[in-house]
Amino acid sequence: MHLLVVGATGALGRSAVDSALAAGHDVNALVRNPPLASLPAGVQVIRGDVLDAASIEPAVQGCAAVICALGTPSPRKPTTLLERGTANLVAAMTRTEVTRLVCVTLLGVGKSRPNTALLYRHVILRVLAPMVPDKENQEEVVRNSGLDWVLVRPPTIVGLRSGPARVIREGERGRIGLVSRTSLADLLVQAAGTDEYAHLAIAVGR
Repeated sequence: MHLLVVGATGALGRSAVDSALAAGHDVNALVRNPPLASLPAGVQVIRGDVLDAASIEPAVQGCAAVICALGTPSPRKPTTLLERGTANLVAAMTRTEVTRLVCVTLLGVGKSRPNTALLYRHVILRVLAPMVPDKENQEEVVRNSGLDWVLVRPPTIVGLRSGPARVIREGERGRIGLVSRTSLADLLVQAAGTDEYAHLAIAVGR
């Protein structure tokens, strides 16, 4: 499978690149500054910016699926980067007829608040409150895209390696507070290649 990872130079995006390569997939990476990307050999690095709609299409062309792991400059400041960047990505995918989009948002948005652990709900979400509206708007862009989408809502991401992540579908009971970066990355790659989570918002963690 040929994948595009958007946000590939961030911690989670880089883990998704590594996971995709380990699974034998071909990988494109959309990056703003290729010389500073430091991505593994075999990755097709393509210069582009999600806020520059015209620059996205060459990276999407020929891919079977896209993993969007966009981050924000500061989670403690309001932004519209995720909404605008994802809208440009959706437009490029529509033009190139690439239909599978796996998009990382945030546990606690939409109907996932009951799935949050108490510490995460009362401490972490309060700290991240300025970025929540952009995450919610990003989800609306994805849901209304007409694509074959999956929304992945992680809690606090930690660097420790662990086994497969637990998945809670929207509306299901259960709470999670942490997720391993490698486990989350593996799930993103899995979701890109299966219909199991199509048109679902899922919380991922342990």
